[in-house]
Amino acid sequence: MQHGKYRFIVGFLAVPLGLYALFVVWPFIQSIYYSFTDWTGLSPDFKMVGFDNYSRMLDDDIFWKSLQHSVMFALLVPFVTLGLALFFAFMINVGGRRRRGGPAITGVRGSAFYKIVYFFPQVLSIAIVALLFAFAYNPDSGAINSLLRGIGLDSIQPLWLGDPNLALWCVMAVLVWSTVGFFVVLFSAGMASIPAELYEAALLDGASRFTTFFKVTLPLLWDTVQSGWVYMGILALGAESFAVVQIMTTGPGGPDYSTTVMVLYVYQKAFRDGQAAYATTIGVALLIVTLAFAAVVMRLGRRERLEY
Repeated sequence: MQHGKYRFIVGFLAVPLGLYALFVVWPFIQSIYYSFTDWTGLSPDFKMVGFDNYSRMLDDDIFWKSLQHSVMFALLVPFVTLGLALFFAFMINVGGRRRRGGPAITGVRGSAFYKIVYFFPQVLSIAIVALLFAFAYNPDSGAINSLLRGIGLDSIQPLWLGDPNLALWCVMAVLVWSTVGFFVVLFSAGMASIPAELYEAALLDGASRFTTFFKVTLPLLWDTVQSGWVYMGILALGAESFAVVQIMTTGPGGPDYSTTVMVLYVYQKAFRDGQAAYATTIGVALLIVTLAFAAVVMRLGRRERLEY
C-alpha cells in the first residue's frame, strides 16, 4: 500500500496547487512588485520609485483613518457577531424547559423555525442588505426615524449615516445583522453533537445553565469559535466591509472619511484616482493587517483540544 504513495498524492495536489499559485500567490507577488513603482494602472509604462509609496502612505492621514476603522471592524464585528450567535444558539438548543418524561436538557419549542429565521439574512446578497438598511437609515423617510416619530420620540431624529459619530456604528450593525444567522446555525450544529449526558451531569452537580455554557458548551465548541473568529475577521477586513460602506455611505466613505476602510481606500485610489501603484501599497498593508489578525487570534485562542 505504500508503493507509489507520494506520486499518488503529488498527482492529486499538483493541479490545485498550480491553480492556487497562479490565481492567488502570483497576484500577491505582482502587487508587492507594483507597490515599488509609479504605475497608474492604465499605462504600460512605469518606473521603479523604491519606497516612495510607503513613505507617502505613512504620511497619509486618510490611510491612518481607514486603518483605524478596519481594525475596529476586525475586533468589534466578530466579537459582537459570535457573542450573539453563541447566545442565540445556546438558547435554541439548551434553553428550553424540561418537558414531562423528556430529557433534562432540551431546546425551545420551534427551534427549527428559529434557525430558519436567523439564517434568512444570510440568503440575501450583502448588496441587497446594504440597500435596504440605507433606506431604513434615511433621516427623513427611513423606517427607523419613522418608528421613533410613531412612538412619540420626535425629538430623537438622528442623521444616522449622515452623522460622523454614528455612521461607522450603523455600518457595523448592518454587518452584524447580516452574518449572525450563519453562525447561529453553525454553533447549533456543534451543540447538537455534544452528548446530553454532559449537561445532565452538570445539572445534577448543581450547575446553572450559565455555568454549563462556560464550563461545558464553550470549551467543546472552542475550535469552531476560533475558526469563526478568523473567518469573520477576514470578512470584516475585506469584501463585506467594502460592500456595506460603498453602498450605504455618502462619498462613499463619508461623511468626512468617518467610514472609510482600507479595502475601500484601495478601490478608490486604483479606480477613481488612477493611482494603482499607491493602491497596491495600501493593499500590501491590508495583507499584513489581515495576516497579523489571524496570527494573533490563533495564538491567543490556542488551548488543549477537548474531546468527548
